[in-house]
Amino acid sequence: MGRVTARRRVLRISDGQYSERPDTLVAEEPLEIRVGGKAMTITMRTPGADFDLAAGFLVSEGVVRTAEEIVSIRYCAGATADGSNTYNIVDVELAPGVAPPDASLERNFYTTSSCGLCGKASLDAVRTHTHWSVADDPLQSTPGVISTVPEQLRGGQRVFDTTGGLHAAGLFTGYGELLCLREDVGRHNAVDKVIGYALQSDMLPLRGTILMVSGRASFELVQKALMAGIPMLAAVSAPSSLAVDLAADNGLTLVGFLRGSSMNVYSGAMRLSQHAVM
Repeated sequence: MGRVTARRRVLRISDGQYSERPDTLVAEEPLEIRVGGKAMTITMRTPGADFDLAAGFLVSEGVVRTAEEIVSIRYCAGATADGSNTYNIVDVELAPGVAPPDASLERNFYTTSSCGLCGKASLDAVRTHTHWSVADDPLQSTPGVISTVPEQLRGGQRVFDTTGGLHAAGLFTGYGELLCLREDVGRHNAVDKVIGYALQSDMLPLRGTILMVSGRASFELVQKALMAGIPMLAAVSAPSSLAVDLAADNGLTLVGFLRGSSMNVYSGAMRLSQHAVM
């Protein structure tokens, strides 16, 4: 799996027995995202799908909304003494006429793998304005379909099976068909990778889709779903109060505590019926 995982020796204690053995860990490395050669943010991520991550991040921040607005994404030489490429710096070139990121979007130093909004330079930039409304999205699904999504997500987590230490985000149709799955040590990174894949596949806005995440539903994840035009967000854990407020204000269906056939619908319940009409 290359740089996605790393091996370390551990002391294993079980039932009073001590033993040393190698253990497989998920890799976590910094990724600096530059736009036009200017650093925009540094995020801690699991290497892999870095171009998707950069593209999705720019969608989430309202910088781009179509694939044509990005000319190229490339790796830059790393910050090493010999100038070699560490594959931890990507530079995005925007198309002519596309406005560069506003200075208020720049992060103070870096974002951690657990919090995409930590370090926002200005609270005014938190409520990013979306290009698309999801309030009138015709998506319809059923509790039965939604209940199959977590198992599909978990079944596709190849690296989690080895390390036990990754979040996942999956994009599904209203019928429960998996369109894209990405893993990352940070849940917001996993979502950005999914959105970036969709951008580069000319799928935005993601009308009629469901975003499933392996952790909790935070404000930032609701915001990212809205920025990509996704009408439904489902999570295996709890949402925050601000996430529920943002979802309700914008007509997004928010599902939490999705476990088996049980779930809590916090907003947008009109999209879940016993017999969905697509």
